[in-house]
Amino acid sequence: MLELLPPLNDKNLPWLDVIHPIVVHFVIAMALITVVFDLLGVITRRRNLFEVSFWNLLVATIAIFVAIIFGQIEAGLASPYGAARDILNYHSTIGWSLAGVLGLFTGWRYVVRQKDPTRLPAGFLVLDGVLATLVFCQVYLGDMLVWIYGLHTVPVVDAIRSGAVS
Repeated sequence: MLELLPPLNDKNLPWLDVIHPIVVHFVIAMALITVVFDLLGVITRRRNLFEVSFWNLLVATIAIFVAIIFGQIEAGLASPYGAARDILNYHSTIGWSLAGVLGLFTGWRYVVRQKDPTRLPAGFLVLDGVLATLVFCQVYLGDMLVWIYGLHTVPVVDAIRSGAVS
C-alpha cells in the first residue's frame, strides 16, 4: 500500500513545499481583521464595517479546516524531535480548539447579524479578545516549530534521516 504514495522530497513531503503555513496565513489575517473591524464598527456604528468583519470571519472559519487538514498531514510527516513534539501537540490542540471557537463564533455572529446588523453584544467583543489571543498563541507556537526546531526544513530533515537527531 505504501508504494501507492508519492515519494517524499527533501522536506519530507509528498508535494513541493509546506501548504499549511500558506493557508494558515489567510486564517490569521482574516481572524485578526475581524477583530479590528468589530472594534471599528462598534466605535463608528457603520454597517459596512460589520459586514466586512462577518465575511472575514466566515472565510476564516472555512479556511481553518483546510489549514488543519494540511497541518495534520504535514505534522504526521514532520518527525518532530525533543521538545518539538510537545510544542507540536500544543499547536495541534489549540488549532482544533480555535476551529471550534471560530465555528461557534461564526454561528453566533450570524444570529446577531440577523437581529441587528449594526450592533454587537458586549460578550462578543470579549470573545474577539479570546479569538485574537488564541491566534497569537498559534502564531507563536507555529513560529517556534519552523524557526527554532526547523520542522520540514532541509537541514533538519537530513539530520533526522541520518539519525543525528532523534
